[in-house]
Amino acid sequence: MSSSFTRRSLLSLAGVAGIGLAVAACSRGGDGGSDPTGAASGRASGGSGSAAGTATPAASSLEPAQVPLAGGVTVTIAGTGLGAVRGVTVGGVAARDVQASATKVTFTVPHQAMYTAGAADVALFTTAIEPSPSANRSSDGNGSAANDGQAGATQDDATATPSPTVAPVPDASTAVATSSLTYAALTDVDRQLEYAMAHWEDYNTAEYGTMNPIGGDCANYVSQTLIARGWQQRSDWYNRDGGAQHSATWTYCPSMDPWLSANASTFGLTRRPLDERSKVKVGDIVFYDWNANQSPDHVTIVSEVFTEPDGTVRIKSASHNQDGPYRDLDEMITVQHPGGTAWFHTFDA
Repeated sequence: MSSSFTRRSLLSLAGVAGIGLAVAACSRGGDGGSDPTGAASGRASGGSGSAAGTATPAASSLEPAQVPLAGGVTVTIAGTGLGAVRGVTVGGVAARDVQASATKVTFTVPHQAMYTAGAADVALFTTAIEPSPSANRSSDGNGSAANDGQAGATQDDATATPSPTVAPVPDASTAVATSSLTYAALTDVDRQLEYAMAHWEDYNTAEYGTMNPIGGDCANYVSQTLIARGWQQRSDWYNRDGGAQHSATWTYCPSMDPWLSANASTFGLTRRPLDERSKVKVGDIVFYDWNANQSPDHVTIVSEVFTEPDGTVRIKSASHNQDGPYRDLDEMITVQHPGGTAWFHTFDA
């Protein structure tokens, strides 16, 4: 009796186990089976799990959802099936420092290409994407012979050269998962660059006028961006009534440069030579001497800093007269003004 019962029980248990295995096989097969990832947002644009049972990549959350215009912060995407992710783009620009596991992806968000607030798509790819050193795609006339910083020399007088080649990034339609984040002006530097990009070409003449007719608008423009950063006008540095009243320290490079040095402790600035470019950040101030006479001829505001594969620190800046959002420092002092030099006033914090 007991041996018969044991045999029947074993057969019964084997049958149950067999059914269980069959159910498990169906759930992995993808034909009519349940979705192991659920209905999480940021689901892959196409494709099912592999034959080995790998989950379809899906993004369920992204933190922080709001990032500075200047980028540089670490973003984490949580989800499932993310272990195969090798590349990430934000607003079509490749992110850096991509790290992935089955349940999360982290990356360093790039700055918004034109420092403009708004939503940006985040796309995840299974192929690595080499980050382009520069997030911008603008041509700024860097190779022209325009004598910028002096009367009458504006972008209209220059012949723009083509932009440097930008490494292509995959189309977002081929991403295995997507999400989104929002760029916002969260810091003083964000507000400074947001203003700089809004007015590098569209002069804010209603508030500050233009100094191009009297020698150049570069210092006027840089001063405006410092106001946007949070500086306050004072009796020795001002522009009033649409430029009708203005100080030399606001509008004239040779006056502005020593004034910044004299007030360095007040503004938290350090004056640095050209060979200390590795300490320069977005929002810092650059002065240029075209003819090596120890008197500045031009001033710009740093809009991008990055390191080339060979270790060269590249600095781009926004300016008036010549007007441009991303002008290359080295081209300015070699191609445009051979023998020129530059120095910086950097913010300590």
